[in-house]
Amino acid sequence: MSERVAHIARTTKETDIDLSVDLDGTGATDVETGIGFFDHMLTAFGRHGLFDLQVRCDGDLEVDGHHSVEDTGIVMGQAFAQALGDKRGIRRFGDIAMPMDEALIMAAVDISGRGQLYWDAEVPAVMVGTFDATLAKEFFIAFAANAGVTLHIRQLAGENTHHVIEGMFKAVARAMRQACEPDPRMGDALPSTKGML
Repeated sequence: MSERVAHIARTTKETDIDLSVDLDGTGATDVETGIGFFDHMLTAFGRHGLFDLQVRCDGDLEVDGHHSVEDTGIVMGQAFAQALGDKRGIRRFGDIAMPMDEALIMAAVDISGRGQLYWDAEVPAVMVGTFDATLAKEFFIAFAANAGVTLHIRQLAGENTHHVIEGMFKAVARAMRQACEPDPRMGDALPSTKGML
């Protein structure tokens, strides 16, 4: 399988983002978005997915964090789609139930080409540090749509908002790791009866 890496730079009037990913990395990360908790979540995503991830986001934080978080999701999704290439030989599906202290999060992913998020979670409108907790959903909507993956996130338990959101990022990372992994039994075949993903 050829090298599965991508680098994308995207500049708008609201954000300037430079992002690189290596799907077959070791979990090395270098993240700076100006939002401490979001940096922590992206670092956890890289580490637990074993994706090498470099992110620089210079956003209009004087407004709020919305554009920075959503646009990072857009660019990260685009980078995953680019790095996956024609998707030959991958497992395609991944799922996990991720415990994070009292929180329990289920994530399931299908690298289907149909980018959509199915969300069953109650995340209150509170701040975790300088991160608006409601932006977690916005990130995953943008990521799923631009990566072309069907993503289910379900909160099975949890009271602490930090734990719930961290569980989500770790769970999605592990599910994506499974789905992106080469399947030795698949060889160079496309994991679809349609002949395309």
